Amino acid sequence: MKTVALIQARMSSNRLPGKVLMDIAGQPMLLRVTERVKKAKSIYCVAVITSTHESDDAIELCCGGKNNIPCFRGNLYDVLDRYYQAARYYNADAIVRITADCPLLDPGIVERVVQTFLRNSYDYVSNTLECTYPDGLDTEILAFAALDKAWKEARLRSEREHVTAYIYNHPELFRLGNVRHDKDLSILRWTVDTRSDLEFVRAVYNNFPNDDFSMEEILRYLAEYPELTALNAGPQRNEGYQKSLKEDRLIDQEKD
Repeated sequence: MKTVALIQARMSSNRLPGKVLMDIAGQPMLLRVTERVKKAKSIYCVAVITSTHESDDAIELCCGGKNNIPCFRGNLYDVLDRYYQAARYYNADAIVRITADCPLLDPGIVERVVQTFLRNSYDYVSNTLECTYPDGLDTEILAFAALDKAWKEARLRSEREHVTAYIYNHPELFRLGNVRHDKDLSILRWTVDTRSDLEFVRAVYNNFPNDDFSMEEILRYLAEYPELTALNAGPQRNEGYQKSLKEDRLIDQEKD
């Protein structure tokens, strides 16, 4: 099975524009994420998928040259379509969905999610159906057939913007699997949406000589310096998806 990791990235973030190319210990965040995803052994190839909007030219430029990262460009707002077209382009049998604002992503956890999918008859597996990992370690994998069905049938704006929403919102149509951690760490915030998030991630990277560190090593570091966890306490998990759901309801009200 050809398993392809597609990392979605755009420059036009609402809360922190341009965050995916901001510096973390000498490298753009996007490269940090890409390097960590590549360490997962079961992934055939890793590509960045961005939009055709001119604001994302910088992302394609970052991927090119000596970085030599495959870069696919598609619809800015219909991210589901962007994933579908990219999956077809790379002939993917299974797609690992990663977002470019998660530079602390753990390759070992990515591998665990992928292996759970490969060893069972699931259409979709993630570690987010029941959140037990820190926010920012989110990993999803889905079969191309599931992506194809979602692409054809999803109609809500939230389901086009948030790629897998149609799938986990319809458990009667898809075989879903979830990977749990033995301890609930979901209160921890390791993603980057704000300046304080970026400050937190930079502090973590500055503690390690390279990017070859795991979730467990970060936890041990934070246990020594608990004040770092307070740096970025704030926005709720999946705030963007909740915003999209509100927009769905507003559209329904306008139709009525």
